[in-house]
This record gives sequence, C-alpha cells and structure tokens, in this order.
Amino acid sequence: MRKIKSWGPGLLLVAPSIVIIGIFVYVLIAATANESLTDRHSAAPAENYVGLENYVNLLDDDRFIHSLRNLAIMTVVFVAGTLFFGVLWAFLLEKGVKGEGFFRSTFLFPMAVSFVASGVVWRWLLNSAQGENAGGLNALFGMVGLDFLQNPWWSHPDWGMAAMAIPAIWQLSGYVMALFLAGFRGIPHELREAGRVDGASEAQLYRHVIFPQLSPVALTALIIIGHMSMKMFDLIMAVSGAQFLTEVPAVYMWQSLLTNDYAKAAAIAIVLLVVVAVLVVPYLVQNARAERQR
Repeated sequence: MRKIKSWGPGLLLVAPSIVIIGIFVYVLIAATANESLTDRHSAAPAENYVGLENYVNLLDDDRFIHSLRNLAIMTVVFVAGTLFFGVLWAFLLEKGVKGEGFFRSTFLFPMAVSFVASGVVWRWLLNSAQGENAGGLNALFGMVGLDFLQNPWWSHPDWGMAAMAIPAIWQLSGYVMALFLAGFRGIPHELREAGRVDGASEAQLYRHVIFPQLSPVALTALIIIGHMSMKMFDLIMAVSGAQFLTEVPAVYMWQSLLTNDYAKAAAIAIVLLVVVAVLVVPYLVQNARAERQR
C-alpha cells in the first residue's frame, strides 16, 4: 500500500501524456503497419492482407531505390557538413573571440527559421540558370568574375542531392555548434592544466584530452542530425518541389498518398521508421546503460 502511495501521484501526473503518446504515436504506428500489409491501392477499403508483398515490391521499385540513393547522398553530405562547420565554429568561439555573443546568435538564428521559409529563399539562391540569365548564387559568381563556379546546383543529375543539403547545413550547423560549445565549456579546466603540465602541446591537448571527452556530444549530434535528414520533406518540397530528380522516400510517400496508394505509402513510412530506429535505438540503449553505471 505504501508503494502505491509513493508512485501513485507521479503516475497520475504523467498519465495524460502516456495516453496521448500511446494513441497518437504507437496506435498510429500500428495502424500504419497494418495498412502496409493490405492490398489497399485505391481509395476503396482494403479487401485482403497480402503480407510482405508491398515491401517486396518496394525493393523491386526503381523509383524507390532512386529515392533511397538520393536520401543516402543528402544524409552523408548533410551530416558531414553540419558536423564540420558546427565543430569549427564551436572551436573558434571556445578559443575566445571578440563579439562572441553576436557570432553565437548569428550562427543560431537560422535554426529558428522553418525549413519552408528558408527553402523559398534557397530556391532562388540555387537557381540553375547560368550565363546572362543567371540568378542567385550563379549571378553573384558572375558579378565577382567567378563564372567557373556557376553550376546547375540541385538540378544536376549526378550530385544534385549534395547541393540540396546546402540549405540544411546552413540551417542546422548552429545547433551542432551549440552542442559542441556546451561540451567544450563543460570540460574541467583542471583537466586541461594537467595535460599542459604533462608537456602536451595545444594540438596534442585537443587530440588526446579534449576531443575524446566530446564523443558523447558527437554521438548525440550525429543521431539528431542523421534522423532529421532521414525524414527530410519540407525543405526539398520548398526548394525543388516534387520532382523525380530530388525525390526521397518521404516525398515518394506523399506522392503515393496523392494517388490513393495507401498500402505503398504505409510501407514506405514503416521502412523510414525502421531506418530511423536503427540510428536512434542503439543511442538510447547506450544512454540507458550509462545511466545505470552512474
């Protein structure tokens, strides 16, 4: 009876959140998984269960494979770019620069802008027209005599998705900077002094003492940025619209919904969920183990 009294008020406090999450997350996930196992390829209700047929068809779908390839290219460039610039800016601010507050706010500001709003601006900046009709960045390159840098950006058939990652890098590098700056500031000053007393140079200090301490921060940034890239939809739609050239699974899923192919859309959603879970679940397990060891 005493145990019930001890955790009873806490349970009542979180009960509304548990119910809401249970309905709008797990029940909807179960409904989507159920839909993906049916033959509902039109607005009419499903008639039969077809098992994993929809998933097998996705693996044979060249369009879906193309969208996965686009997603992989964008994810690699996006994650690498945000980590590079985020760590670089955090390192420069950690070393101490004049006007740190101004630079910190400037780097963080893009994160406050929605992907749709920034996508509209970047759609103009990444204008593919070149020469006399150039616009955006291509026009800027032409004005400063750097015409050789003009290129088709996201409309390039081979590396267009790498260019599509540029707006996302601009928008979220500040977030990664904030994570690493907090990590730098959280390292005890005594640890740095101990390294210097042992004769470590500044480069050796960062390589062997400071950066190893930031591995949890790096893992957190990698998981957050990686899973955001996996679900990228609004930025791509704002910059290029629904085009085969820049299509990713989220856009393909939306296109499937527009054609009332609910079973295919549900199957794509579950595949994305599994991909994100592969990234997130190991991180959650590691965090749980770390908490138990404390």
